[in-house]
Parts: sequence; structure tokens; C-alpha cells
Amino acid sequence: MTANLTEADVEQIAIDIFKELGYDHFHGKEILPEEASAQRESINESFLPFILKDSLTKLNSKIPYDGIEEAYRKVTRISFPTLLACNHELHKLLTEGIDVTYKGKERIVTEKVKLIDFENSTRNQFHVISQFTIIEGQNNRRPDLLIFVNGLPLGVIELKNPSDHTTTIWSAYSQLQTYKEQIPGLFTFNEVLIISDGLEARIGSISSDKERFAVWRTIEGENLASTSMTQLEVMIKGVFEKNRFLDLIRFFTVFEKEDNGSYIKKIAGYHQYHAVNTAIKQTIEASKPKGDRRIGVVWHTQGSGKSLTMTFFAGRAILEPEMQNPTIVIITDRQDLDEQLFGTFSKCQELLRQTPVQAKDRNNLKELLSVASGGVVFTTVQKFFPEERYDTYPLLSDRRNIIVMADEAHRSQYDFIDGFARHMRDGLPHASFIGFTGTPIELSDKNTRAVFGEYISIYDIQRAVMDKATVPIYYESRLAKLELKESEKPKIDPTFESITEDEEERDKQKLKSKWGAIEALVGAKNRLKLVAGDLSKHWQLRLSVMEGKAMIVTMSRRIAIDLYNEIIKLHPEWESEDDKSGVIKVIMTGSATDPPDWQKHIRNGKRRKELAKTFQDPKSSFKIVIVRDMWLTGFDAPSLHTMYIDKPMNGHGLMQAIARVNRVFKDKAGGLVVDYIGIADSLKSALALYTQSGGKGSTAIDQNEAVAVMLEKYEVVLGLFHGFDYKIWMTGTPKERLNLLPNALEHILAQEDGKSKLQKTVTELTQAFALSVPHEKTTEIRDEVAFFQTVRSALTKKSREDKKKSPEDIDYAIRQLIAGAVSSNEVIDIFASVGLNKPDISILTDEFLAEVQGMPQKNLAVELLQKLLKEEVGKMGGKRNIVQTRTFLEMLEGSVKKYQNRAIETAQVIEHLIELAKKLREESKRGKDLGLSDDEIAFYDALLENESAAREMKIDDIKIIAKELVRTLKSNLKINWSEREQVKALIRVNIKKILKKYGYPPDMQAKATALVLEQAEELYGDWVITEMV
Repeated sequence: MTANLTEADVEQIAIDIFKELGYDHFHGKEILPEEASAQRESINESFLPFILKDSLTKLNSKIPYDGIEEAYRKVTRISFPTLLACNHELHKLLTEGIDVTYKGKERIVTEKVKLIDFENSTRNQFHVISQFTIIEGQNNRRPDLLIFVNGLPLGVIELKNPSDHTTTIWSAYSQLQTYKEQIPGLFTFNEVLIISDGLEARIGSISSDKERFAVWRTIEGENLASTSMTQLEVMIKGVFEKNRFLDLIRFFTVFEKEDNGSYIKKIAGYHQYHAVNTAIKQTIEASKPKGDRRIGVVWHTQGSGKSLTMTFFAGRAILEPEMQNPTIVIITDRQDLDEQLFGTFSKCQELLRQTPVQAKDRNNLKELLSVASGGVVFTTVQKFFPEERYDTYPLLSDRRNIIVMADEAHRSQYDFIDGFARHMRDGLPHASFIGFTGTPIELSDKNTRAVFGEYISIYDIQRAVMDKATVPIYYESRLAKLELKESEKPKIDPTFESITEDEEERDKQKLKSKWGAIEALVGAKNRLKLVAGDLSKHWQLRLSVMEGKAMIVTMSRRIAIDLYNEIIKLHPEWESEDDKSGVIKVIMTGSATDPPDWQKHIRNGKRRKELAKTFQDPKSSFKIVIVRDMWLTGFDAPSLHTMYIDKPMNGHGLMQAIARVNRVFKDKAGGLVVDYIGIADSLKSALALYTQSGGKGSTAIDQNEAVAVMLEKYEVVLGLFHGFDYKIWMTGTPKERLNLLPNALEHILAQEDGKSKLQKTVTELTQAFALSVPHEKTTEIRDEVAFFQTVRSALTKKSREDKKKSPEDIDYAIRQLIAGAVSSNEVIDIFASVGLNKPDISILTDEFLAEVQGMPQKNLAVELLQKLLKEEVGKMGGKRNIVQTRTFLEMLEGSVKKYQNRAIETAQVIEHLIELAKKLREESKRGKDLGLSDDEIAFYDALLENESAAREMKIDDIKIIAKELVRTLKSNLKINWSEREQVKALIRVNIKKILKKYGYPPDMQAKATALVLEQAEELYGDWVITEMV
């Protein structure tokens, strides 16, 4: 007896699991045609005719014999030019039934014959058959396991020996490809393909490439199966449990129709399957008379099939009996996103059982939604705003079976006061809302939660990379080092003042920020020339080892065109004005009013769509695209593997953009983000949101506390409008409302510091209002809050009136000024300059996320970079605050220094990654050794910043202080505490008492108090919000 596992052992293990699920087992030899227990008439048949006829008869008892025979012939004699076409026809027969015609008593009758009872799985016959021999033509093949439902071979499982190092699951994949060629009749009936070596297992469709064979990690719900279970066991129990398998066939398999008429068969991943089923349950509850109409938010990271998940949800909801043929409304906030998502749904019409439509305008939207039931309607959020700004959106339908699906559900439009949500509620008061997003909702974003609810499914970056649903993204820093010419400095200040001498101070500061901070520096001609040279060399090296595409992201259309021109100077052969040829293109919107030399880059929507298809074709000559905002969301080009970022980005926008390179494509091991601007810190912050959101469960908003604060703020604002009658705002026409505003502005401006008071208090009221929705109190004061917000907005606009120069004129003048004052040295490859090879560190690995989640309280210097860049590192003490009175010259110099510091910080980030495991281990051990939590360690470190305290006090006393600080702070924090001086003053007093109580050095108490308070704001600035979300 051998101790090694054999393929036969793996096969038997799988059979036993199927038996646990209630499947009957046959060995292929037992049911050969010549055997007494034969289940087919010929070895050429890949199905079980006796069981098939028996099932057809039992499932369709009212259909006469002739009808059953016709159904049998149609399902067993499918004939189309291609295997996929045959399989497509079979799938339609399975899910829709077979039309049969027979002679009734008085007339010819047409009925549907069911192949499967999807509603009651117990009425179906399930078999697992091992070593089932099939002869087709000259080929004699015997797949390892076939899964039959009612006599049809809907599943094929190919197994390999886990003890044989020469075979893998991909050997099984190759064998299936051979089977498809040699015994295609078997695959006419196929719904799923499984490959496994007993340990690993993957699921795919008959059209799936190798990279589209996916793992299945769950059995019940979204919780991952135990790691003690093999992937094969999880696959069988997770996919082939009878009800789940039938659901997967009926609701979660789609044939996407391509423009050329061909199809791609796609099967939902486990994350899509469970997300949709959870969402359906929530939809049923939310749409009930006592439901809150908030279904929830599905967060599935970009590249993991979010659009298809939305399609599966729509198809599933349409067939849900309790929803009674619902109307599905799909909302996006941009026309290009609407087109992209509509394209996905249009390819899946069979799954939806109807043709989706796009609303052309507001009137068309009203027509499409004024129906009794049914319909899949696409529209942009803008069509849900009334024609008159202050008007009420008309009632469209008061049905409860309307489902509103919003893509990227974290946009600013989802506002209950005068935004999307308010007008949707007015037009569709009983509709239920579900949001889909590729990035997590920020903890401070209360509008989105108020509209859609909490997370109901999370599939984040770590899981997607682990499942190979996406590829990891790698990072490389290549920053241009800028410095000001000394000879240019004296000319800057006076020239700037002359350009903006008639600007209000607030606008001038904003203008300084806009141009002085980064844009003009980045767009300086000599810098772009340098970047173009480095980028073209870098891309040629990339292209020499990996065929594919690149995307360049710039700050503005001007920079995009200027950078294009610089690249074309180096490579004139890359240029072509013909959309069908050329290597590099700029994709942007524009109009006839744009400069003449921009016009060749401005294309209409149809041309941009055709170029998108060309770029998506891996074989096309179009290799490099330059964009500002286009194609950064909702655009898939799997062969795109390099993104050059020359634009400051953060948060959702950054994560959505870099995800363009995370698509799976052939042997693409990962995408590369090349940084010319310094986004590493923004990347860390964005990824911190991933870990924070994914690591916490969903809890309800504490409305009672939020409502109390809202009403408190409401009373404060009412005080500012004491003596002013604004009732007509709630009852008047749009014209009467508009006429009310001048008097309202005068009333506020007549008060001492009225403008700033109103801006502050209305902002606070708005935040508390968002936390309180959909409490009934918010409905009572909604219109008044809208009035307060309108007055605040009008005050802001009032401060920007009467400009003598247009923004375009001012922008151009400042651009010219800065262009003459900036010079560039060389592009710095930091690691190369210090003799290190660029580390291949994925910015999306577990290590990076761990660092984000456990960020240290002190910045650790990089010794090697300190030696190399002494002066620059010495300038990295802390963040610089923007001071209103700072001159433009100081601001410009500060921009250059900030830009240089970004380069160093980026190097530190990557250096931290290299040593991450050790450092995290040490930090973790230190906390445990001291007996302190993460929060307590933060204050412990802050207290030890004082050398005299570290020298004079005992460590145990510092620990006691840190623990008491955390307890005291948490017990005194309230909503928006960091903005409430009274609360801060109380906390400051408590901190001083604790320091004095334990003998903290008196001469350093004031400094320590300030540092502790600063640390508290860092940790607990949104404490109550975090606790409630």
C-alpha cells in the first residue's frame, strides 16, 4: 500500500462530498449500454436519455406524450455552427423552457416544457458519475467526473494527482480544452467546468481563458470557508449544493453579446453570487410598507466585475416574485459612465428578460417611469433635477416595486436637501435605493449612508488580488526635481499683484493655491520636456519586455497637449491625425472656443467611443493615451499595464484611476503606476480607508444623538434669521423664492460678523442633518435647511462678483509668470541614485495594507537618504500651513520645497515597505510588553517627546497617564468636538489635571497639553462618527 495520494483518491473524496449533498453516484462502467443498469442506449450519447425523459414527464405532467417527445428532440439535437452557439441555445432552453406545440381537444396548443424545476430542487434528479466514457468520431474520452441534473451533463470536473509534481490544475485545464475539441457534444450541455488537484480548485465556463478560471472561497454567505478545508471541498459544497447550483445556472450565468455578434459566457464569482442574494433579501425588506427603502451599499473593488454584479442583481430582482415585476432605474452621474454601464446591461438582455433603455431627457424619463410595472431605465442624476432650481420634482410613481441602483455611490449629488436624493424621493417616494461602489465610503460621508444604507457586501483589494480577480499594482517613483532661478525671484511678487490687484483677498488666495502650489510648476515647459524624455525611454523599456498599453494622467488639458507635443518632438513617427493609426493620442472633451492648436485633439462622442475600442484592442497600434479625467473610471482595457501619473490625486479618484491597470490579461503579473508628482502619501491615506472600512462591521447610525445635535444647530440658525419672515420659501413659486434671497442676504449682512456665523452654523447644521436622515424630524425641517443652504451659497457667490478680468485671463498671466521662474534639473530615480535596485513592492499587498492600518506615531528617517540628501531631509520637519498673509513668492518657494519633500517621503514610504515586517513586529511587541493599546501608545509617545519627562518620570507613571488620558478623552468626546471650543476647553482642563496629578514636569505641561490635544484630534477627530458608522 502506498502512502501517496493518487488521482483516484481525489476522485473518491469528491464523490463522497457529492453524496453528502444528496447526489446519487454511478460509476461509468455500471451504466454502459450493455449493462443491466444501463442509463443510455449508445456510448456516443453524452447525456442520460432514460433519466431525461423521465424528468421531462414528471416535471410537465400536463403536457401530452407528443409534447414531451418534441421537447426531448429539441434539447438533444441542438445544432449550430459553433460550440458556444450550441451551448447558448441549451442555456436558453434550461432557463426559459422549451416551446412545444401539440394538438389539444379543440385547437393547437403551444406550451413551455421545463427541463429543470428551479423553484423546488427536490423535484429534480442529481447524479455524479465517474469515468463516463464518450466516443465521438474517432475520439474515445473519459472525463473524471460529470455532474448530471435530470440526465443532462451540466458540470465537468477534471482532476489531477496532488502527489505528482509534473501535473497541476492547469494540466487539467489543458485536458478540458482537448475534450472540447474532441468530444464537443458533451459541452453543448455544459454550465460549469471545474479543475482541481484536490488542494487547489478553479471554476470557469466553456469560453473562459485560463486567467478567468476562478477560486470559490465560500459555502454559506460571504464568510470565507475555513482554511482547514481544501479548495476542492469548498468548491463542491459552495457551488454544487442543489439550490445554489440551480441559482447559479438560472440567475448568475450570462452570455454577453459582442458587437460582432459573438458571445462570451460568464459565470458569477462567489463574491457576486452572495452579494446579489444578500441584496435581494434586503430589497424585499426595504420595499415593504414598513421598510426604510435603503437596501445598502455593495463595495466591490474596481476590476472585480462590479458592473456585471449590478446586472446580475437587476436580473435576479426582475424574477423575484415578491417584487412583482419591478422597475429598475440605474443612475450614474456622468454621461460617459451611463454609456459604459448601459453597454454592459445591453449585452445581457437575456438575463434581464427585456431590453434596457436610456432616458433621452427629463420628459422622456418621466414617460419611461410612468408605467404600471417593469422596465430597465438608465439615466444620469442630472435628469432628476427640476427645470427650475427651487421647484419641486413632480411625482412619477408611488409604486413600491421600484429599485434605484446608483453606480459609484459616494458622489456629492446624493444629498437629501437639494440634491439627487431629495428629487428622487419627490418623484419616486416609495422607491428603494441600492448603491454600488468600487471604493469604500468615507467615514465622514453621511449623505451616501443616509440614502443607501450600510454595507451589505465587501470585496476589497486584498481579496481580489488573492483570488486573482485582479492583478497587483506596483509602484515606481520618478520625480522631476524643480528649483527656482534666483534671478527670477524679485520679479514675481509685483507682477502677481498687478495681475490680481482687483481680486478679493479670498479669491486671490484660492488662485495662489491653484497655480502656485503645483499646476504651473508641473506645466512648466522645461519640466514637461524633461518628463517627456524620461517617460518615452521608460515606456520603450517597458514595451520591450511586456506588450501592452500605457495611460498618462495629467493635471489639465493644457498640460496634456503640451506633454503630447514634447513627446512627438522626440518620436514624430508616433503621431497621426488619423484615428485609425498612430501610437499616441490625447483623449479629452472641448469646444470650438478652445485654442486652434487644441482642435485636432477634440473629438465628438462617437469618435471617442471608436478610439476606446481601438485602445482596448491589444493588437492595435494605439499604445499610449494621455488623459486628464476621461477613461479614469468605468473603462476597461485589460492590456493596459502602465499608468504614468503627473497629477495630484487622492481618495476615491486615485484608487479608481490606478485600478485601470489592475485588470487580468493573459500572463500580466501586475500593473505599474509610475509617479512623476508624488502620490505615495495620498496612496497610503486612500488605502487606510480600505482597511478601516473593511475591518469594521456595519452598525446603524445613532439617530437620537444626531437628531439632538441637528435640532440644536437648527435653533442657532433660526436665531440668525430672527425677525425675518421666510415662509414664502416653503410655499412660493420659484420666482418668489428667488426674490426672497436679496432680503435674506441683507438681513444676514446687517448683523455683526453675520456672514461668517451663517457659513459656520449652516455647515454644522448640514453635517448633523446628514447624520439624522431619514428621521422624521429631518422631513419637518428639510425645506428650511434648503433655504439656509441657499442663503449660504448666495453669500459665497456674492463675495466673488464684479471681476474685471476673466478667470482665463488671470490663469494665463500667472502661468506665463511661473513658466519663466521655474527651471528643472534632472528626473530623479531615487533608488538608482543611491545604488539600490527598484524594489518590486506591490502597493496593494497585505504588507502595505498592514502598514497603513498600523501607522507609527513618529516618522522614521531613512538613514541612507539622510546621507544623500542632508539639506532636503532637514526641511521635512512637518506639514506647512497655508497662511493668508503669505506673499506669492513665499508660496511659490513653498510649492517647490513641498514638491521636493514629496520625493523624499515617497522614498521613505518604499523603504518602510522593505523593512515592514520587522518594524511592525517590533511595534506590536512593544505595545504588548508595555501593556498598552494602540491609542494608549500614541499618547505615551507624545508624552515622552519631552526629554525632561522621559528623564525624570518613571515609565510606569507615563503608562498610567496614557491610559487615563484615553479613558478621559473618550468619555468627554461629542459630535464635532474638535470644532467646538467649549468642549475642547473642557478637554484641555482635564489633560492638565491628569498631568499635574502624576507629577508631569510643570515647565513642559503647556507644550505637552497642546501635543496631547493635537494627538487626540488626529485619533478622535471623527470619534462619534466612527463609532456610529
